[in-house]
Amino acid sequence: MAETVKKAKTAKSKTPAQPVKKSVTPDSTPKNGKQTTIPHDQVAMLAHRFWAERGRQHGHHEEDWFRAEQELRARAS
Repeated sequence: MAETVKKAKTAKSKTPAQPVKKSVTPDSTPKNGKQTTIPHDQVAMLAHRFWAERGRQHGHHEEDWFRAEQELRARAS
């Protein structure tokens, strides 16, 4: 007779996974030696403001995002 192999059941976590909050860090270390962490949502809100100020034109989201990162880094330093 052939032997049957039972697969072990893995225990599932009862707690839901927490969302990952991304943040932006500068490409280079500032003069004071500390890295500045900018919350993702702050960059998103400022980039959205730039988009609105530009007349809500599509196709420039990356420019708005990088401009927002630069401005927030400048404010943090």
